[in-house]
Amino acid sequence: MTSSESTREMQKISPHDTRYLFVLPFSTDPLLARRFLAKDQELIGNIRFGKVLEVLDKVDENTSLAYVHQFYPDARVVTAAIDSVVIRRPADTKHDMVFSAQINHVGKSSLEVGIRIEQLGSGSSHVATAYFTMVARSTEEANIRSLTLPPLEYLLEVEKKRYEKANLRRQAYRASLQQGEEMPSLDEYLLLKGLHKQQEVEGFDGIRAGDLVLHSTQRAYPEQENVPRTVFGGYLIRRAYELAALAAEMVAPDRAVPFQVNRINFNQPVFLGDKLKFTARVVYTGRTTITVQSDIERFGQASGDTALSNSCLFTFRNVDASMQPQLVPVIYPVTYAEDARYLNAYRQRMD
Repeated sequence: MTSSESTREMQKISPHDTRYLFVLPFSTDPLLARRFLAKDQELIGNIRFGKVLEVLDKVDENTSLAYVHQFYPDARVVTAAIDSVVIRRPADTKHDMVFSAQINHVGKSSLEVGIRIEQLGSGSSHVATAYFTMVARSTEEANIRSLTLPPLEYLLEVEKKRYEKANLRRQAYRASLQQGEEMPSLDEYLLLKGLHKQQEVEGFDGIRAGDLVLHSTQRAYPEQENVPRTVFGGYLIRRAYELAALAAEMVAPDRAVPFQVNRINFNQPVFLGDKLKFTARVVYTGRTTITVQSDIERFGQASGDTALSNSCLFTFRNVDASMQPQLVPVIYPVTYAEDARYLNAYRQRMD
């Protein structure tokens, strides 16, 4: 180990030292603002949330790399998961959008990045909060491996609280995986049984989950490249979100707006030349919310080289012109797979 590496290893780095700021200057860049418009008309919350997700993933990567490169100058970081994105207020493209990121937790080779999104101006507000899990990786072609990271030093009370909340989020996710393997409770069984029984009534005209599925296919091209030979994850989740939004519109009587990203898992990288299949399914509706599962499959050029690249769960809210929540129709699962997806979303329901 060189003296400079030894010095870096001995440095005490706090979460505050990892802060990273990024600004989308909508107020002074009309071309940028137009690229982020959802519709060419005046309406509340007129912004492409998929594009915001794409920026979030890049902000997360830059925040993580700045920390990891202090110890491994040639390392890469990969997104393991978007743990959640909670939308608090509608955003627009009239005011600058600020992304304030910071590392909350460092594990053995992973780290959690928290990102707060705000909009400036007279009506400045907290728009959303996002949490990402990243993993540090080596760059050797023959032996890519996870890298051991030094821990942060948590000095301030707010830093200690964020560290504990990050641990709670990790525990909650592990618990949700375990719950996903459990049989339905009596109440859950009766709920599913009731949905199936209603479909047996003569003249049933409800909306079946199997009719709420959209597909899209494409090939991965060099213009989507991020690190050598792999596609930018932010681009993939933007495409997955956009298809999910179209699926939500199949159910929403009024307007479907993003409410929460429940979870996005990054399972496998996508390589240049891969064929991609995007599938979005409406899996559950609450009183005013619509939950959509959006998956990305990659098909490599070699025979049998197929994998699930990303699995996403998005929640939308049906609103009127003033952004007030409005009721949505019930959807009805038919098959065992639809029951399982319905139950998974029901257990994470917002309302």
